Amino acid sequence: ARGGFSLPLQRPADCGHARYFDISRLACGPCGAHQRQSVGGSSCECQPGYRMVSSNGGSSIICEKCPENMSGVTQDGWNCIACPNSLTSEGKCKCLNNEILVERSIDGILLNEALCIRCNDSEQSFSAADVSGNRCVRCEQTFINVSKSCDCSSPNTLAGGLCFSATESLPPKGVATVRFGQLGITLTSAWFLKNLQSSASACWLYSNLTACQALGNMCVMNMNSLSSSHTDACGLFQYIYVNTARLGNVHSIAFWRHNLPWLYYGDQPGLASQVLEANHFPTIFSFKGTDEDVKLQFIAASFDAAGNFLKWQNLEGGILQLCPDTQTKLNAAYTFGTTYQQSCQVSVSKILSNFANPIFYDLFLEYNGDNGQQYLWAVPVLNLNLQYSEMFINQGGNMNNWLLTRRFFLVDTLSGKENDLETPPRVIRIASKIAISIRLVSHTQRGTIYPPLLTIAYTDVLLQNPETQSVMVSFSVTYEMNQSEARIQTDIALGVLGGLAVLWCLLKTAGWKRRTGSSVIDLQTVLMFLLFYAGYLANVFFVITVGTGIYWLVFFKAQQFVSVLLPLPSQEEDFVTYVACAFTLKALQFLHLLVSQLTIDIFFIDWERPKGKVLKAVEGEGVTKSAAAPVSIWRTYFIANEWNEIQTVRKINPLFQVLAVLFFLEVVGFSNLALMDSSSGLTRSSESYIAPWSRILRFGVSAALWLAIAFLQVIFFSVFYERCVEDKISQFVDLCCMSNISVFLLSHSCFGYYIHGRSVHGHADTNMEEMNMNLKREAENLCSQRGLLPNTDGQTFQISISRNMRQNYDRIHETLTRKRGPARLLDSSANTFEQSTRAYNTMNKFLSSFIDHVHKEMDYIVKDKLLLEWMLGMEFMEPLEKSIFYNDEGHSFSDVLYYGNETTLLIFDILFFSVVDLASQSFVLAAILTYLQQEMFRFIRNTLGQKNLASKTLVDERFLI
Repeated sequence: ARGGFSLPLQRPADCGHARYFDISRLACGPCGAHQRQSVGGSSCECQPGYRMVSSNGGSSIICEKCPENMSGVTQDGWNCIACPNSLTSEGKCKCLNNEILVERSIDGILLNEALCIRCNDSEQSFSAADVSGNRCVRCEQTFINVSKSCDCSSPNTLAGGLCFSATESLPPKGVATVRFGQLGITLTSAWFLKNLQSSASACWLYSNLTACQALGNMCVMNMNSLSSSHTDACGLFQYIYVNTARLGNVHSIAFWRHNLPWLYYGDQPGLASQVLEANHFPTIFSFKGTDEDVKLQFIAASFDAAGNFLKWQNLEGGILQLCPDTQTKLNAAYTFGTTYQQSCQVSVSKILSNFANPIFYDLFLEYNGDNGQQYLWAVPVLNLNLQYSEMFINQGGNMNNWLLTRRFFLVDTLSGKENDLETPPRVIRIASKIAISIRLVSHTQRGTIYPPLLTIAYTDVLLQNPETQSVMVSFSVTYEMNQSEARIQTDIALGVLGGLAVLWCLLKTAGWKRRTGSSVIDLQTVLMFLLFYAGYLANVFFVITVGTGIYWLVFFKAQQFVSVLLPLPSQEEDFVTYVACAFTLKALQFLHLLVSQLTIDIFFIDWERPKGKVLKAVEGEGVTKSAAAPVSIWRTYFIANEWNEIQTVRKINPLFQVLAVLFFLEVVGFSNLALMDSSSGLTRSSESYIAPWSRILRFGVSAALWLAIAFLQVIFFSVFYERCVEDKISQFVDLCCMSNISVFLLSHSCFGYYIHGRSVHGHADTNMEEMNMNLKREAENLCSQRGLLPNTDGQTFQISISRNMRQNYDRIHETLTRKRGPARLLDSSANTFEQSTRAYNTMNKFLSSFIDHVHKEMDYIVKDKLLLEWMLGMEFMEPLEKSIFYNDEGHSFSDVLYYGNETTLLIFDILFFSVVDLASQSFVLAAILTYLQQEMFRFIRNTLGQKNLASKTLVDERFLI
């Protein structure tokens, strides 16, 4: 149902002949008697044979029938008049050809009978009726030249309102067809049918400048077709071009013939590369300077379809941009160094209304000569729709085979009109892609460029419903330079560093073989080599990509006179591949690290000895016996919990790292440095154009911030926090000593770490008073030092154990873990617990006696590592008879913790962040997902590390919190 503020929708076309469209009511209204709808539709007019008596617009009109002897109506419709000849369909007088209609005398008095006066075409006047038939004007000069009259009768030729003599050599008969290749449609153009032959003939015979321009425009509308088998517009143009060589060239340009427009550069092989690369543009550009140095001064000569010169037009203001935008953003397209991209959907109806008549452009780049004179450099055009011969198609698509042109248009709504120039076109052609590419001269230090290239692609649109049809259009300005040298340098760096990584991995594999006590090269050895190589090759890729990103960031953004330009998005694919490879290989190394840390062998050696004896009832015998006082297990549980807590401690704060990086990128504005523009500022105005992102710069900016913030964090924690607040790694060593517990770690079969926690006070299971006294004595140097060796402080060691030692360790460890094996089927749970307890005591006794040099066949020595051994991370001596304890002042046992692998973790985080960002173009999403993966892997490391700790040390997992 209709509401109180609704009305029916009616259009002028809906009103019919007997009604008009009332603009006040926005609805149709009836016309009066003997009236009909006017041409505009918003008023009524008298029917043929009736004159107007009064008219106030709309339907306020009165009509009166004309008498029989004056059946005609004057041109203004107000009077009746007798006609000498027949009437038109409108009921007005009609005269013959070359006659004009006269209805009033010279002083304006209306005649009773209209006159049809023939124009005098004799030699004295050479006059003919104008198009409206109201005046006699001098006839076109070609008529006079050919026939000495205003008549162009046979055998002379009449074409496009011009008369050509039968004795003159005319160009071949033109084909007035236009090919719309995308639609597979060839139609006869009304514009071509009317003007092609006359323009070609006038250009050929009379060197008529406007006719030559019009012929060139028709060739451009036909997509610069070079078909030699048809005399289409381009065929006629080429015919005239070839046969007018005697006229010479314009401005010494070989392709620009006198009187003709410059349409082609020629089709010789290799010519395109000469045009684009043989000469440098004679102006230097900078990122920081005056408008002349920073702006590209494009200027275009514009022509209408008939060949008339319109004006010089500066491209600033969006002349070539079909997408609407603010003036500031449109003008940003021509700021040197700023990559510009614009695309949108444009309604076909809007295109028809804005581009009713096509405009043709010859594009130039303006510059100042040494003498202050302004000069123009012609900009070549690469038309992707160019219609050429099969021979040219088969030559391929590289630059040497390009056919460069000059003139172009944005929208052609003219050539697609079939029957009448007043009717809408059947097909229109739209410049759907316009791209200006600027190439920097190689090894330039002063911002020298090659001539720009304009690439254009057209879309053919078959008009069906313009209101609903739309076309995707784009405009871009890109800057590029030859990246082959950069690729060569990258390949060299990759090859050299990759080769060094192979050698380094061979050393690491040899060190791993020494630490596992194996000398046989088997499948496991090959697998470990590949795992080592994956990690170090990831570092190679990481170094190369970070170096590349920071190089482009610094040298592109900081330069004044342009010497480098960013790689295009298509040229960034290798870089993105390197980042992906680095992440994949680093993820493999990280997972290997995780598995290694979750499978280490660890045991806590309790040095505490019983204090006195206690009476203990013997089960089943009813008697009591004295036995050694039990040693408290709580110290072991305490150390186990502390170890569990430091498993995922890092040298940086991961949450702060992510938030700080995100803060500097999004809040401070460092992300703006990743835009493909010449600005090095951290802020952008909301009204200014925002250039597209460079993936290389995004990686460079984010990686640089990650590394810088991480470095500052490491400095802060190592210099201040760990010295003044807490150092959890060193505190753990101190805690072991105060708890009288040593830690025995094996990360490999025959290699690991030892933390000597034997108390210098003999007992740690004591009360608070005695504990404080012990600390006081130690502070006053009233007791021995904590070191393993007498009079030393060395408590942490890297240990390389003999195979005999390892075999005895495995034998006892097998008993300790037998509860998980077949023995559980034979023993009760109580017996299993007692067996595990005995195994724990046996292992504790065995390791403590090993440290005390009790087993001479499994003795050890303590020594310092050689400098080269520290640098290579391997041991030269093989522990054949005696194990070797290497002094370690750097707490290297953290290698089995997160703390000792900060570099691997940091690089993995950076690469994870970068891969997410490169895929999503969102720093916020990358930060969120990076933090989530950090927390996920930390949870996995804590959970599984806790289970391994409980399994290897026999500490009940229920006591690990």
